[in-house]
Amino acid sequence: MAISEWVSGRVFKFVHGNNLVYNTCWEDPRLDRQALELTSDDNVLVITSAGCNALDYLLAGAGNVYAVDMNPRQNALLELKASAIRNLDYERFFQMFGQGYLPNAESVYAAQLRGSLSATSRKYWDRWIRFFDNPKKSFFFRGTSGAFARMIGVYINRVARCRKEVLEIIDAPTLADQQEIYARTRDKIWSKTLKFAMNRDTTLSMLGVPKAQRKQIDEQYPGGIVKFVEDSMEAVFAKIPIQDNYFWRVYITGSYTPTCCPEYVKASNFEKLKNGLLDRLSVNTNSVQGFLEQNEVSISRFILLDHMDWLSDHYFPLLESEWQAILLRAAPKTRILWRSGGLRTEFINDVSVQRNGKMVKLPELLSYNTDLAKKLHQLDRVHTYGSFYIADLVG
Repeated sequence: MAISEWVSGRVFKFVHGNNLVYNTCWEDPRLDRQALELTSDDNVLVITSAGCNALDYLLAGAGNVYAVDMNPRQNALLELKASAIRNLDYERFFQMFGQGYLPNAESVYAAQLRGSLSATSRKYWDRWIRFFDNPKKSFFFRGTSGAFARMIGVYINRVARCRKEVLEIIDAPTLADQQEIYARTRDKIWSKTLKFAMNRDTTLSMLGVPKAQRKQIDEQYPGGIVKFVEDSMEAVFAKIPIQDNYFWRVYITGSYTPTCCPEYVKASNFEKLKNGLLDRLSVNTNSVQGFLEQNEVSISRFILLDHMDWLSDHYFPLLESEWQAILLRAAPKTRILWRSGGLRTEFINDVSVQRNGKMVKLPELLSYNTDLAKKLHQLDRVHTYGSFYIADLVG
């Protein structure tokens, strides 16, 4: 076993344990569409997460999408979504991935969905398809991040006692209405109990926030992690129109609506995916480096989410080898997107790679579109990241 594979395995266990971490993506693909400028000539590599955005890039016009994740449970979720698109009618699909509950889930799975899955994904869903079988406990309250959403629901209902006001905010017809409701509810929401919880590593780990990322925020954001979360929530609920903010709706209510949902859940896009777009999707359980080294495919668009934050501390050599693999497969005019919990990704400046027979620092090979990235970041409907980056590979 290569040392990089061993280290990747260690990172995987550190990051994921044995859990389905994300049941929905928390990166706004509306920003990505503008930043990526996708065409049918683009091969896209994206870290799978919950798979929502991999499907979105297909709908946005990408030629091929390679979803790559070290966590087989995340890939199992994307495979299940793809199988449901292929084999269910829209009504049942929306019940499953719009409302988080599918009547007779086990029998539907056995008869219509299981046969389209890989062996690894079958093994997972043979046990856990029951995530969809409880009308009182949505699929979106399952998994690690779903458990956190459920805890927040308990807090809203029983501690802050502001469920009515929170629902009024997400249903508010105008930004002015949002602001008015949030202003009179803010003190209820931001109690000492919540601030204490948000300052705990255990709580943050449920959201997939590693200690390295928390350290970046504490060092770079005035007031640290708690103030960062508080300001982020104020942006979501009082500064950005919330009418189509499906990210927060699903974690507050446990379901989407037909008009407030990811693009792949909408009826017209469901038909597009069913009628051929899914053939351009490839799902791969691997590290980014492993996939690129083992597959001779030219990639013009890389979406790295925030995973470099995980590697920026103890696993920095793995970050360097990953970038070396990116250079190996990068097509002409390659564009790379990433996000960070921190306000800056200064660790990028220390990455050394080999280029044309000599060692260079990575920033020498990147041309940043900082103006567009800053503009789009302000419009982010999720608003849980400290910064957003758009970089073209030069040369």
